[in-house]
Amino acid sequence: MAVVLLLAIAAYTCAGGTDYGAGFWDLTAGGAERGKRPRWLIDHAMAPVWEVNNVWLIFVFVFMWTGFPTFFQAVFSAMWLPLALAAVGLVLRGAGFAFRKVARRLAERRLYGAVFAVASLVTPFFLGAAVGGVASGRVKLGTEASADAWANPTSIMFGLLAVAATAFLGAVFLTGDARRFDAPDLVAYFRRRGLLSLAALTVLVVITLFVTSDDAPHVWHGLTHGAGLAFGIAGAAASFTTAWLLVRRKPGGWARASAVGAIACAVLAWGLAQRPYLLPQSMTVAEGAGASSTLTWLAIVTLVALVIVVPAVVLLYWLDTRGELVELTEADLRQGGDPEGGGGARAT
Repeated sequence: MAVVLLLAIAAYTCAGGTDYGAGFWDLTAGGAERGKRPRWLIDHAMAPVWEVNNVWLIFVFVFMWTGFPTFFQAVFSAMWLPLALAAVGLVLRGAGFAFRKVARRLAERRLYGAVFAVASLVTPFFLGAAVGGVASGRVKLGTEASADAWANPTSIMFGLLAVAATAFLGAVFLTGDARRFDAPDLVAYFRRRGLLSLAALTVLVVITLFVTSDDAPHVWHGLTHGAGLAFGIAGAAASFTTAWLLVRRKPGGWARASAVGAIACAVLAWGLAQRPYLLPQSMTVAEGAGASSTLTWLAIVTLVALVIVVPAVVLLYWLDTRGELVELTEADLRQGGDPEGGGGARAT
């Protein structure tokens, strides 16, 4: 069940991270005129799937609370502030994105757009900072909330890594979306940003390794040995593949797959580096787990979700990447008439 939890975290990092990355590039697109084209693409690319990506986060929290209650208690007691700020960011981000699309006045669209973009930066940073606090070993059962728990070198680096990873994913996916929407100028625009964000991410990874060697020695040892090192190398290989595909101007499905593989491998490397601990050097997986009967039912629920929920989500992503999901325009919604030419509302 701990492996399932780690896989769910990786899924949210990749799926939700792509949306956060789109918000990052919305924030950096420039003024109303300069950023009009990139924001147009971001709106059209995100619209069909942005809400479903949070399913993975809900699954992670429910899984933690049910299957690993002691771990959940320790993390949320010590990290309530960054997690609360991340939750506020989630709400504001969704509201900003939704209201921007229906706002009539330019001032309102700018306001909601700014809320959406800033929240897309704040939310992954605080989620990453919380993970960094856990990785550094500062969170133990009974630890009271304090700035040191999440405002420390490892937390700050993990927060910056989270932002850079989302920017990288967002740029790669938007490059493919620009190609799908037949916008060659935006293909070049986001391809350059994908390469730049990957370079920034690489630099941050190197700095993080130096920081964790002193500040989080257990995780550093796990990242440089065994399974953690293997997944780290796999992530580096996937990153190199993504860069090669972007340079070769092939921003299609393979570039997206390799980018997702790179970030997923990084998350798995972190999780495996903590073995056998949920909280490094203070709480093992067995100590943080709930009752065996609870874990058995969680396994059953997970299997049901694999059969029912996962195929539906995969189908949604597949339809979106193929351009089969087109948002209804206001003209579509206002258009009436039936196949016979009558006045009934059109079924869509």
